[in-house]
Order: sequence, then structure tokens, then C-alpha cells
Amino acid sequence: MLTLLADISLFIGTRGVWSSAASHQLLVAGIISACYATILVTGVLTLVVRRSRSLARLDLVVLATAVTLAYCAVSVAHDFSDESVLTTQAAHQLLDGHAMYGQPWPWLFGGNIAYTATVTGGYDFSYGYPPLLAMLTAPLLWLGRGALPTTLVTTTAIATGAIVMWKMLPVPWRSAATMVCLGFGMIPTYARLGYPAVLALAFLIPVVMRWTRMGTGGPADWARAACLGAACASQQLPWFLTPFLLAGVYALRRGELGARGAAVAVGRIAGTAAGTWLLINAYFIVTEPRTWIAGVALPIIQGAVIHGQGLVDISLYFTDGSDRLAWYSHASMLLAAGLLAMFVLFVRRLGPAATVLPWCAFFLATRSQDGYYLLMTPLWVAAAATVPPSAFATAWQPRLLHGRRTARMVLAGALLAPSLVAATVAATGGPPLRMEAVGASRTTLTVKTLTVRVSNTGGSPLEPHFMVTTGQSMSRYWKVLSGPSTVAAHATATYRLQPPDGAWGLPKNGTRIRLRAFTPSPVTLSSQDIQVPSGN
Repeated sequence: MLTLLADISLFIGTRGVWSSAASHQLLVAGIISACYATILVTGVLTLVVRRSRSLARLDLVVLATAVTLAYCAVSVAHDFSDESVLTTQAAHQLLDGHAMYGQPWPWLFGGNIAYTATVTGGYDFSYGYPPLLAMLTAPLLWLGRGALPTTLVTTTAIATGAIVMWKMLPVPWRSAATMVCLGFGMIPTYARLGYPAVLALAFLIPVVMRWTRMGTGGPADWARAACLGAACASQQLPWFLTPFLLAGVYALRRGELGARGAAVAVGRIAGTAAGTWLLINAYFIVTEPRTWIAGVALPIIQGAVIHGQGLVDISLYFTDGSDRLAWYSHASMLLAAGLLAMFVLFVRRLGPAATVLPWCAFFLATRSQDGYYLLMTPLWVAAAATVPPSAFATAWQPRLLHGRRTARMVLAGALLAPSLVAATVAATGGPPLRMEAVGASRTTLTVKTLTVRVSNTGGSPLEPHFMVTTGQSMSRYWKVLSGPSTVAAHATATYRLQPPDGAWGLPKNGTRIRLRAFTPSPVTLSSQDIQVPSGN
């Protein structure tokens, strides 16, 4: 069944790639057509073969077909995204001997490249990831100034990760690696967009495979630790997984070696991972220490506007905003700390979920995009197939509540309660600004300026930055042509706003038009449904 499901998953997204190739890359289109035939034949053989060895060979055929389709896709569709455009430019900077961090590149954006808006009314145009992907991209820049060098690295990374996972999984589970890494069209799409998280995922796969063996010594232990360091030097998501893995290793080894032996084992892993991370970052630490620190911490400190599929949707879509947006971040950090504490206290029960628990905290974050969850889903399968619950039977955990089920439940609730309180505080906040569209300079189809009356209902002055949205995504900020920089407490001001491109096309009738105002200090959001007034 797993072989069949993996085979079927290869259909997803393949037609779109074939359609693109058929118009201008006939060789690629022919290879994809051959892959279609392979998928069909493999589907038949999967249901008729009788020997396990034959089925294992079909697993290999499915994997080879998936890898072929991944490279066919990247040869046809490797357009720039905001991730790949920054990485490619960073690689050029590195190759030319210029600073890679702290350098804004606004000219790279526009067209289909998404902007990351910040609550200060600006945008983030600089490179904000650890350097490994840019370092691996630099030698491939001779392929051209397009996105191909970056996407080729990330596609090769996920293909290699899938092969490693396939090889390390028990034979009956091998097609699961093909399915979650290269099937469904999920991870390969992110790879074609040049996401650094894909490279981090590839390094994490050998780490979480049988991760309960970490700390026992031997070459495999050193290799896993080095891969963990490389993953942390690729993107920031592995930073959140690392504490769970180290806590789990300590509990497992303490059950066998005692407290001192477990501390030595964990120290050896942490030291090797940190050494690998420092080695990769060494050049930037020496040449641009201040901008490097700010760059690798940028996603945490940049102050991007709220966005995603998590709890922030309450303030973003279901209410008119909140004057306590910062509490979403507090809730996320409190939940991460609470889950880690629960993991330590109840590792015998929660140990198998070590690769899933870290991502739960992002559901409460101000940036709760689903990519934070789905990009790491192959790790869920890798751990589930190789880390059985029985591996934690002798793991050490505190005995303070041993045998007291009710007390343990109360303790678990107490650990999670602070994050729930913080999330409630954020979600129940109200919009500090009341807004009304009172005039517009427009034609039948476009708006050239919009006049807005804004009232500050709060007790502190606010510096609003305006945008108009008609869907789920954040748009660019509108320029303030007239109006004060701040609205005093309990005061009213009038602003005349201009669309970012000089004119804004009116949507079709019935479309929900939302006027939004973000303020940086305190961080707030005020939203209001508006009707664009007739011209004046």
C-alpha cells in the first residue's frame, strides 16, 4: 500500500510541469511522459508481484521516478521567489567579496516577488538567514543570474535527503520517504522556490533517523551532530528542534549512564554541532560580526506584520484588529517553553513526538505560515518509523509526580496555561484606531488618492502606516501625502493616501475591501471594512 500511495503521489503537480515543458523544452516533456508510463507500469506491478524482494525493487523505481520528476520540474520552473532572490544576491555578494548581511536590495523586488512588510511602515529587503545556502549557491552562479543556481541546490538537497531517508528506513517503510519528500508536490515546490528551510530539512533527516541512538558514541554520533550543526547553519527552524533532541538524548542516556555520563554525551553532541555551525559561519563572524548577528536573528527581530494560518487570524480576519499584538509572540515563546518542560517531565510518553512538538508553538506566533509546519513533516515520518515508544521505556524523567495521574495532568495544564492566557490577551485586544474613508480621487476603475479620517481611542500617541487589502495577503503600504506622523491620544486626524503604484484598481463588486493601519510602538493593528467614496 505504501508503494502504491507513493506512486500515486507522483501524479500531483506533474501535469503543470509537463504543460510548461511541452511548449519550449520537448526533451523534458518527453522524459516526463516516460515517467507517466513508469508510474502506470509500477502501479500494475505493485499489485501483482508476490515476492518482497520484487516489491523492494519497485520502491527503488518509484524513488528514481520521483527524483527524475523533481529535476524535470526545476529545469522548467525555477522562477524567483523572495527567498531565492535574496539568496542569489547574497551569493553574488559573497563571490564578489562584499558584505552579505545588513545590505538592503530593494531593486530585487517587484512583479511577482512578495514583499515582507514591517510594522514600521517599511519592508525587509536584506538577507536574513544563516549563510550555508548562499555559500553552496555561489559556485553555481556561472549558470546564470536567474534563480536556477539556488533552486538547483535546494532541489538536490531534498533529492539527497529523500535518498538518505529511503536507505535508512526499514524496507517496508521506504516508499514513505519518496512520498513525503518528493510526492504530493509540497516539498519540491518549496525547493523550486529556493527556500533555505529545504536545505535544513535535508541535513535534519539523518539526525532524526533513530535519533534515540545519539550519545552512544561512534562515527554515526559525530556525523549526526555535524549534520545538526549544518542544519542550524542553513535556516533558523532547526534551532527550535535542537533543545528537544538534546533533552531527549539526556533522558535516554541518563537512564543508562547516569547523570554524569548523560551530560558528557549531550555535551559531545552539542559541542560538535556548535563547532560545525561556527565553522560555517566563521568567515562572516570575522568580516562582518555586527551585521551577521543582526542578519541571522532577522526573522525574530524584524517586526514583520502578522500573517499566516494560525491564531493571529482572529485579529487579522475575524475582528477589527488588536492593540496587543505583541502578546502573540509572548504566547508562542511561552508555549515553546511549556512544551519543552512537558517533554522533559514526561519524556517516556512524549519522546516519540519530539519531531512534531516544536512546531506547535508557531501556531500562536505573529508569523504562523503553514510552511513552518509542512516543511518539516518528513521528519515526523522519519522518527515515527525508526523511534518506537519502547525506546523510551528506561528513559530518565523526574519522579516528583510518579504514579499520580491527576497531579500530572494538573502540572501539564499549569505549564500550558501561561501561553493560553497570553494568546487570549492578544486575541481579545481591540483596534486602537477608528477609521473612515471620507473621500477619494478616482475614475470608474481606479483610485488615485483616498482620504481617511482616523480617531485614536487609546491613551498613547500612535504612528499609523496604512495599507488596503482585498484578500488574505498583505499588500504594500500606501504613501501618506498629507496628515500628521502620529495621532495623539484621544485625537482625530485626516490622512490623504496614495496607492504604492500611483493608482489602485478597484475590485469587482462584492469584494471585501479592508483598510488596515499598523503601528510600531506599541505594535497594533486596526482594520476597517470600507466603501470607496465616489470621486471628489
